[in-house]
Amino acid sequence: MSAIDRKMLEYLICPQTGGPLKYDADSQELVSKSAHLAYPIRDGIPIMLFGEAREIE
Repeated sequence: MSAIDRKMLEYLICPQTGGPLKYDADSQELVSKSAHLAYPIRDGIPIMLFGEAREIE
């Protein structure tokens, strides 16, 4: 079972850039390549707060 509903992912955007997000199943994160941020998913709920995101390369 997926940690996040794939249909819901179609409606989510990066809160910093407004750009698309990519689901990373291995890390259980939503990745914004344009913002270089990864937002965690906890108990199937995406945490879309800047303070909770981690910077990525």
